[in-house]
Amino acid sequence: MAIHADDKVMLNVDDIPRKWYNIAADLPVPIPPPLNPQTKEPAKPQDLEAIFPKAAIAQEMSTERYIDIPEEVRDAYLVLGRPSPLQRARRLEAFLKTPAKIFFKREDLSPAGSHKPNSAIPQAYYNMKEGVENLTTETGAGQWGTALALSCAHFDMNCTVFMVRVSYDQKPFRRLIMETYGSKVHASPSSETEYGRQVLKERPDHPGTLGIAISEAIELCVKQPNTKYSLGSVLNHVMLHQTVIGQEVVQQLEQIDVTPDYMVACVGGGSNFAGFTFPMIGQKIKGKIDTEFIAVEPCSVPSMTKGENRYDYGDTAGMTPLLKMFTLGHDFVPSSIHAGGLRYHGMAPAVSAVAAQGYLKAICYEQTQTFEAAVTFAKTEGIVPAPESSHAIRAAMDLALEAKKKNEEKTIVFNLSGHGLLDMGGYGKYLSGEMNNAH
Repeated sequence: MAIHADDKVMLNVDDIPRKWYNIAADLPVPIPPPLNPQTKEPAKPQDLEAIFPKAAIAQEMSTERYIDIPEEVRDAYLVLGRPSPLQRARRLEAFLKTPAKIFFKREDLSPAGSHKPNSAIPQAYYNMKEGVENLTTETGAGQWGTALALSCAHFDMNCTVFMVRVSYDQKPFRRLIMETYGSKVHASPSSETEYGRQVLKERPDHPGTLGIAISEAIELCVKQPNTKYSLGSVLNHVMLHQTVIGQEVVQQLEQIDVTPDYMVACVGGGSNFAGFTFPMIGQKIKGKIDTEFIAVEPCSVPSMTKGENRYDYGDTAGMTPLLKMFTLGHDFVPSSIHAGGLRYHGMAPAVSAVAAQGYLKAICYEQTQTFEAAVTFAKTEGIVPAPESSHAIRAAMDLALEAKKKNEEKTIVFNLSGHGLLDMGGYGKYLSGEMNNAH
């Protein structure tokens, strides 16, 4: 097979973005603000200072279109694999016998194995600059926990991670990587916090949820001196940091003179979808492109396809501000699917606002459908994808098959948000025929 200019589109070190893009500046209707649960009034910066550094709070509330990326953060981005390639999936196209072109952005190449360092690095950096010594956080599949553990090691900070119990049990090597980076990791619900002990008393075999893990991390944050909390998704400043992905994609597509018909990414809390699509959605808002944006979630956690767009807590115990988002309810307990990063009851307010204003389409797939797509991708492109990313692959394949049926030369670009090399327990269940759509 001949090598083509669009097989792998690379950027130079100088092309790492120098600013983050803030979609709040361009949305026709503003993103509804977080509310103080007691007063039901918009949260003030001081309401958030117990858990977040001032710089992150300022970004959370900003409506500036671009926010400067500190040089120390850009330097860390370089060390951790930015800029990342945009790759053509020619063997997958040939397997599907489709006239469609399929491209994927390779966020699986960072040392943490996913897109998550794009926000973990700046969050750790801002906390370090404000003199914070300890960070607490939650993690589902372990990708975020791994990224924050790595970032805390980079900036010489302590890190405590509450890992959703079902993933803690399914993915022991994720835990070991976090511990290798120097972090403490607890299965959530845990006996380390008052709230964790309360949950375990009611249900000793609780599989855990991201909402519970968030509650535990926040409780430890407010009780432990010189400690802040770091969030892997959902809030605006996390979406902002992730836009380095989409800004690189814009440059790469311009290099090969391509405007995608579809951009596809999985959604759990919203960070990789937002990072991948928001710069292009900004162009769509301005009428410059007509790309369709597809957000793919598990049918067992259908926050966007079946949830309500309303104010709800971001955690289970009700410690966070109230967030306007698509939600299944903060006490929702999802089934124990292997895409642990997508087991969240709500959707980022920014992504929810984009959906409510008609700039994206949400769809869902069952777990067995996504693993089938993952195995096909591994066989054709040689990359074992994360179970989360496999939702985007499934949708991209279906769009390509639809193009084949209509004999249309569509261009599909999806985000490969992470690799699945630490998710082989899930692959084992699928390959042995033991997997169902709940476990």
